[in-house]
Amino acid sequence: MKQENVLRINNLKLRPDHSDIQLEHMVKKTLGLKDEYNVVYEIVKRSIDARHKPDIMYVYSVDVKRVSKNGVNMELKKLLKKKNNNILYTQKNIYEFPVRISKGSEISEEKRPIIIGFGPAGMFAALKLSEAGLRPVVYERGDKVEIRQQKVNSFWGGGELDTESNVQFGEGGAGTFSDGKLNTVIKDPTGRIRNVLETFVRFGADADILCSNKPHIGTDVLAVVVKNIREYCESLGAQILFRHRLEDIELEAGGIRTVTVYDMAEDKRITRKCENVCLAIGHSARDTFEMLNSKKIIMEPKAFAVGLRIMHPQEFINNNAYGGTYDLPAADYKVTYKSVSTGKERGVYSFCMCPGGYVVNASSEKGMLAVNGMSYSGRESSNANSAMIVTVTPEDYGNGTLDGMKFQRILEKNAYKAGEGKIPVQLLGDFKRNVPSTTLGAVTPCIKGEYKLANVRQILPDYIAGALSEGVTGCDRYIKGFDMDEALFAGVESRTSSPVRITRNDELVSSGCTGLYPCGEGAGYAGGITSAAVDGIKVAEKIAEQLF
Repeated sequence: MKQENVLRINNLKLRPDHSDIQLEHMVKKTLGLKDEYNVVYEIVKRSIDARHKPDIMYVYSVDVKRVSKNGVNMELKKLLKKKNNNILYTQKNIYEFPVRISKGSEISEEKRPIIIGFGPAGMFAALKLSEAGLRPVVYERGDKVEIRQQKVNSFWGGGELDTESNVQFGEGGAGTFSDGKLNTVIKDPTGRIRNVLETFVRFGADADILCSNKPHIGTDVLAVVVKNIREYCESLGAQILFRHRLEDIELEAGGIRTVTVYDMAEDKRITRKCENVCLAIGHSARDTFEMLNSKKIIMEPKAFAVGLRIMHPQEFINNNAYGGTYDLPAADYKVTYKSVSTGKERGVYSFCMCPGGYVVNASSEKGMLAVNGMSYSGRESSNANSAMIVTVTPEDYGNGTLDGMKFQRILEKNAYKAGEGKIPVQLLGDFKRNVPSTTLGAVTPCIKGEYKLANVRQILPDYIAGALSEGVTGCDRYIKGFDMDEALFAGVESRTSSPVRITRNDELVSSGCTGLYPCGEGAGYAGGITSAAVDGIKVAEKIAEQLF
């Protein structure tokens, strides 16, 4: 791992209309330097402080890499001011993949790593293994992103659902049709998170994600980025096969012997010998969970969350956040509430909030309906939307390995029925009264897919519906008017995370199955694009180290 010595300066505050020159001047002033000094720095974090609106500030953290005068570099440590707690001399970790095959070497066919799934986890595993010269073979059940976009748009326009290539399945995973959020709660001192962000920029994302407190790419740009990553991996010898669904895993002496995939284009099954498999199947590969369970791969049910999408005018959210003082990016929010009205304390909270976004039909199975949130890079729709969700545990839905998955399916069947195949939508006031909505109010739906006014409350068990009703009302203490009667609910939000965890040991290997590496969100070890990508890198490291 490389390290770089820097001076980290925190809590630099400037008004939103500041110039780059003003920021540079503040960096120099904080270090006690005059204008004739040359300072090389990078912004590592930028956030908005709107606590004292209308007095709004951008708040920066920067890393000073070099200070010089007349071409002579100064020693950074000597610039450290003991009385300023906002200046820190520190070492910055720069991530490096630990293994690279020597030039002229060739990995055998049986040793080539297999990756199942080409979402963020599988994609970053493939990228790192490709760059290491290990020529991975990737099987993805959905289409490459260009074809996938066409099929999803056709479905949203009233066309038929392709159960193999949709919002959940295909190149880039479920995150491709999302806001493209890259903020994460995981901590990773090795520099992997920074490496993920830099990789996205390298392949087409805006460099702003490197410093934004809440970075996002947007579904339009993300589609370009994942295509570029795929083509780069292929140029390094990776084989990426679309419309290939995992059908079977053959085990021998407690380890992987072969995988069998179904080639949909050729209508045939292909069995391949292998030693290492990165299982990055995503949270919606329900048929694959069933197959793994039948093979006695050790899995366990886990807590997840379900609920509805709520829509408000984006202008309303902006005014609450900023007060209309500056022309600032579309505002987001995060709200939480503890509900007690259903006889048990339950957390109700916002999730995957999409400023200037759309609610989308995210279904992947016939006769079932699920929704998600999505934004383009400009976040320019007239609505804000967010999932408002309630945590459920095996105590709620059953202790069988796949009972959580079955619970999700029940809710999605209810949603499909309520909307007669379209996204069911209901005014919040009608939801509280438990009556179907018959007209819209002040909020016009921003939805990708057909929708229908309905009684969304009937989709959910009473304890979830009651907790949501209480929770949204309670969140009015954070955002005055959040519980407006004319806000819109759409449902059902059932795919917040995987309903199972495929257990693994400290070497990231499946418990009791050598060579199988459960990875990413579907395996229960990530919760978003960045954490899934980081998990993919970690699994790639383990596979590469095991091979050499």
